[in-house]
Amino acid sequence: MTHIVVLGSTNMDLIAYVGKAPQRGETVTGREFRTIPGGKGANQAVAAARAGADVSMIGAVGNDPYGTQLRSVLENLSIGTDHLRTAECASGSAHIVVDDEGGNAIVVVPGANGTVTALAPGDEGLIAGADALLLQLEIPLTAVTEGARAARRHGVRTILTPAPVQPLPPELLAVTDLLVPNEHEATALTGLTDPHKAAVVLLDQVPEVVVTLGAAGSLYASRDLAEPVTVPAPPVIAVDSTGAGDTFVGALAVALAEGRPMPDALAWAAAAGALSVQRPGASASMPFRAEIEARYTS
Repeated sequence: MTHIVVLGSTNMDLIAYVGKAPQRGETVTGREFRTIPGGKGANQAVAAARAGADVSMIGAVGNDPYGTQLRSVLENLSIGTDHLRTAECASGSAHIVVDDEGGNAIVVVPGANGTVTALAPGDEGLIAGADALLLQLEIPLTAVTEGARAARRHGVRTILTPAPVQPLPPELLAVTDLLVPNEHEATALTGLTDPHKAAVVLLDQVPEVVVTLGAAGSLYASRDLAEPVTVPAPPVIAVDSTGAGDTFVGALAVALAEGRPMPDALAWAAAAGALSVQRPGASASMPFRAEIEARYTS
């Protein structure tokens, strides 16, 4: 079984479902409210675990009821939490509004995630034994960069999701193997609205880029390819896109670690993402391996 290590955030998602998202200064009535474990790090961990990998989580939760619940959810999926610290503060939270078209708007309050400023004793050893290290930007950049450097020292593939998007320091890009922005993040990083052109520019900074395009699939660019390649996504009716990108990345990491060629890995990950958007919530919507296989081959 492949071993995936995730260095990242763990949040409690507080989700309000509405017909239409409120504008600034506007109050609307929601039809439902849910509290669902999330955070980009934990989401990717859950996605990878459900896709069939052995997964370990590095990060932090707070010393509050949310922290206890978040740790329990991960452990119930057999995700290793020995390197998930408990900070003397509130757990991270994400406040999400989901509209009837499946779109979302999110406010993230870091909480305990903000205390993860560096690797703790034993973290590098855990990373050294992994097939891939998944990284995002909901914890301080110092820790993300230190984790990526540790992975590079041990020949472990790093997969970075640049979200929430922010300028990426050269020292982090220098130790990133695969960058996976969505099309909006790719534009923010490059100033280019054309995903093909943005991907080519990003290749000046990292060896491989996958730009996720929502319902249009994904775009893969590599220094070994003459032109970027587009891989379509299965057509579905979206209910809630929250966590779809994390589902895609978690499944992609598993597929690559198992040795699938990149086009097949992207198609397999797209099947996972397509399943997730048809269900509400982030981690709660993520499919299990048998579901992905069935959707991938259908």
